[in-house]
Amino acid sequence: MKTLIKDITNLQTGLFAKPAGVGDLVYLQSKHFNEKGELYANLYPDLPAEGISEKHLLKNGDVLFAAKGAKNFAAVLENHNLPAVASTSFFVLRINNGEVLPHYLAWFLNHPATLAILKGQAIGTSIPSISKQVLEEIEIPVPALEIQDIIIRLNKLRNKEKELKQRIESLREKQIQQKILNAIK
Repeated sequence: MKTLIKDITNLQTGLFAKPAGVGDLVYLQSKHFNEKGELYANLYPDLPAEGISEKHLLKNGDVLFAAKGAKNFAAVLENHNLPAVASTSFFVLRINNGEVLPHYLAWFLNHPATLAILKGQAIGTSIPSISKQVLEEIEIPVPALEIQDIIIRLNKLRNKEKELKQRIESLREKQIQQKILNAIK
């Protein structure tokens, strides 16, 4: 079965605010994510909760999609990242049915083919931006929950494999460079 993103999520924009340095909430911005789109572990509340609408407070399982700039990615918010609100750099996708797992939606949005479609429809030259309408109209295949879970686990294993290969290559490079240094001494 295929469906549109807008049919399985409530999609809203992030909040425009100015972090105060200290506060009650984490104001999530693109800088809080690494190059893989993973949220850094140590985040500190930098936004007062006063005046923030309940609808902007992020919930466990919300999917954040970075829609502004050259680096677009999706990330799932976990319990340990709360309380937080998203900046205007993000769309917040909250799944409104039990047919789609948040990590599956993030995987789908991060897939190179999906990102290519989204980037192809981005507007703006200096800071490209993907509109809410474009994101809502993306068609997503919705397999059974068991299949979604397998895809998520397979993707995690593949990412771990890539990470280990990079680490092995880095260690191998250090080893070779040390052998070369030892040979010329």
